[in-house]
Formats: sequence, C-alpha cells, structure tokens
Amino acid sequence: MEYSYPFSTHWSTQEVIDVVKFFEMIEKAYETGVDRDELMNAYRRFKEIVPSKSEEKQVCNEFEEVSGYSSYRAVQKMKAASSGDRIKMK
Repeated sequence: MEYSYPFSTHWSTQEVIDVVKFFEMIEKAYETGVDRDELMNAYRRFKEIVPSKSEEKQVCNEFEEVSGYSSYRAVQKMKAASSGDRIKMK
C-alpha cells in the first residue's frame, strides 16, 4: 500500500515502530488473515502507547481514512474470537 501511517511526534522511535506493527496487523487481517493472539499482543502494545480512547479513535480514524481498513471492526472481531482463532476481515 502507498500511504503513510499516523503517528505522534511525542512517541519514541520504538513506539512508532510498535504502532506501525499494529496497523500492519490490521492490514493483514483484511488481506490474508492474522492469528488472533498476534493481533491481541499488537493491540495491547498499541494501547500502552495510546491509552486514551479519544486519541485511539483519532489515530485509528486517520489510518482508516488513508487505508480503508477499520481498526475498530478488526479489534471487535478479535475480542469476540477465541485464543488460537484466525481473524479474517471481509
């Protein structure tokens, strides 16, 4: 995909890498499918970096605008799934 990922200038280099990894997992969920536990780990790390709901919504909306992939829908599906399941978005 040819777009840039949303990030904050207040994040460290490692935090930017971890947020990009989360968004890459969202992309993978839409394109090929992803292991639920891998996505859960990436989401937990994302929430450590972006703990506030409003900032999460803002960053995820920015990502959805440029990619067309809904982080919210993928996370909801992940939360409803069981450990070991594969998350594949339509």
